[in-house]
Amino acid sequence: MKKPLLEIQDLHVSVEDKEILHGIDLVIPEGETHILFGPNGSGKTTLLNTIMGLSGYRVTQGRILFDGQDITHLPPYERARLGIGMAFQRPPTLHGVRLRDMVRLAAGNGDTIDIEGMARRLNLTEHLDRDVNAGFSGGEIKRSELLQLRAQSPRLVMLDEPESGVDLENIQLIGQIIAELLQKTTHHHYERRVSGLIITHTGFILDYLEADRGHVLCNGLLQCSGNPREILQNIRQHGYEECVTCRVLQRI
Repeated sequence: MKKPLLEIQDLHVSVEDKEILHGIDLVIPEGETHILFGPNGSGKTTLLNTIMGLSGYRVTQGRILFDGQDITHLPPYERARLGIGMAFQRPPTLHGVRLRDMVRLAAGNGDTIDIEGMARRLNLTEHLDRDVNAGFSGGEIKRSELLQLRAQSPRLVMLDEPESGVDLENIQLIGQIIAELLQKTTHHHYERRVSGLIITHTGFILDYLEADRGHVLCNGLLQCSGNPREILQNIRQHGYEECVTCRVLQRI
């Protein structure tokens, strides 16, 4: 059995004095990819932002362990140095910061990476000398986020709705790059060392990579876990309410 890379224990999180997460327990072993389903406003983005250590998300109880180290109160830059990376659903425009410079910063060793080659792979060569996300389309923003993640080469890849705003022409490329980030192109499962936590509404990302486990987050609680494709099919047929009902019945 692979060792846990991410461990979340009884995590309670508040935003502006309102509790959003009410006791999350989650373990993602090294090399596994987990999918997070849930309706809007259920706390999915709050969970990822808390793992990343972003401001405005206050942990009131519980803790977050990364590779055995308690990171509950570490600032985001220290978590990034440890190997946690995140692509946001709606990242900001950074005026005055070129994409090329952002990629170099993400790498930490910008003189030794092939920025041009990485950008070419993502069809972003012409964007390198533009301000980050300035005037980018939805698909270009997603590819820009993935370019920065490829440069960072994190051990834990977190993606907030990577299919959102992406047209059919780009979804395949984005799916392929995510699969490469998560080492899904590695033939032997035991050789994978990168873990993933991916939020999805549509489930389209499952057309391009195999996920190990799925979870449903509703009302700030993990309601159920299991095979991600089976969970997605159940959600499409019955909605999220059945997941909540199932959890209640399990407690009786």
